[in-house]
Formats: sequence, C-alpha cells, structure tokens
Amino acid sequence: MRFWFLRCLNTPCFTALPCKLGEAAARAARSFTSTQTANRRGIAVSGAEIREDFISEEEERALLEELEPVLKRKRYEYDHWDDVSLRISVFSNVSHMMAIHGYRETERSQWNEKNSRVLQRVRDVAFPPGVKQLHLVHVLDLHRKGYIKAHVDSVKFCGSTIAGICLLSSSVMRLISKKIPTDVVDLLLPRRCLYILRDEARYSYTHEILKDEESYFNGVKINRDRRISVICRNLSEDNAE
Repeated sequence: MRFWFLRCLNTPCFTALPCKLGEAAARAARSFTSTQTANRRGIAVSGAEIREDFISEEEERALLEELEPVLKRKRYEYDHWDDVSLRISVFSNVSHMMAIHGYRETERSQWNEKNSRVLQRVRDVAFPPGVKQLHLVHVLDLHRKGYIKAHVDSVKFCGSTIAGICLLSSSVMRLISKKIPTDVVDLLLPRRCLYILRDEARYSYTHEILKDEESYFNGVKINRDRRISVICRNLSEDNAE
C-alpha cells in the first residue's frame, strides 16, 4: 500500500495520507516536495497506523445491515460528559473528562458469520498472538454534526492497542501530545479504513474526532457525514491476569 507523507500541524514531523482519496486530497499531497518527505518513512507518531480500504464496500454493507436495526432504536445523545456519556461501556472510562456530542452506541459480543470473519481480521492485524482481548466490540455511531473531544482511553480498562474500522464517512482524527501541547498530528481516516493506535500514540497523545466544519487535512476540506466506528481493544495488564 502506498502513502503520501504530509507535514503535521505546527511540528516538523509527518503523518500519512493514503493516496486513494480523490483528486482534491491527491493534489494537496502532491503540493509537498520530495525533500520535505524524504527524511521520514511511516506515520509521525510511533504506534499510529492507517490501513486504507481494509474492508470492501460489500463488507461495509454487511456490517451496517447487522448494526442498523440496533442503532435505530436509540437516540443520539448530546453534550454529556464522561460519567454520563457512553455509560453502558467500560470503554467510556478515560483518563480525564471527555465530552462527546451527538452519539449513540452499543456493544456486541455476537456477530453473524460474515462479520465475525471481518472482526477476526481486525484482531489478527492489530493484536499479537496470545494478547488477551476485550470480548465485547464497541460500536460508536457519531451524528454528522457530532464530535469527540480530546481524551485518552482509561488504562484501567483498556490495554495498549485500540483498533477501529470507519464506516459511512471519512474523518480527521487529531492527536495532541500530553507533554508538548503544540505537538499536533492530524490523521486522515478514510471511509472503510482500519486505524490502530498503539503504545506511544495510545498513551502519550490524546485523540479526538473533529467537527465537520473543522475537518481539514493539509488544507483540503474533508466532508464528514454520519460516522460509525467498530472498535476492538485488548485488556489492560491488570485485567489480563
């Protein structure tokens, strides 16, 4: 898979833009010279990985067919904080107050055979053999006007790796260093991609999903619509014993 490597916001580092993103994004990528990208290979933040077109359109439809009957029975929630929002999920416990606006969610342990194969592929890619994983898969449905503010998932409940499939819409994920707040990295998450946050990206940076009106990548507007993420995690060391 080929990547365009683009400069991060306010930093001398680079992030990755998968090259199949449409002409506007491709033109933006080509605006950077080879000398600007030659010194870095890979995504700027250690442990951040994006795999474009990880699932097919058919696999996306199959996931949606299984999820939509459950999600449509729920209402979108607005302006809730960590102790209230995401209340049914242990994944809601983050290291500081997290605001999430315009969401609905569910957790699933049982999937049909086709979707189980897709999720197993996620697990095979994201987690080394023998790593104990959370059995429940977290499904977060973000309204087209929704957003998730900067947070770090709780180390009490979640281990070193977060892996999510993006359905329905592309979006921009922003990572901000906990130690150096001016160290900001934007990651473009194309529809049907798999994103993985491990180790440094998982622990040393907050992550957030930008509002539609803020969703620009390298100066190109990334139109954000309703977005569903299907997220797998491993157990924390305390819970894995």
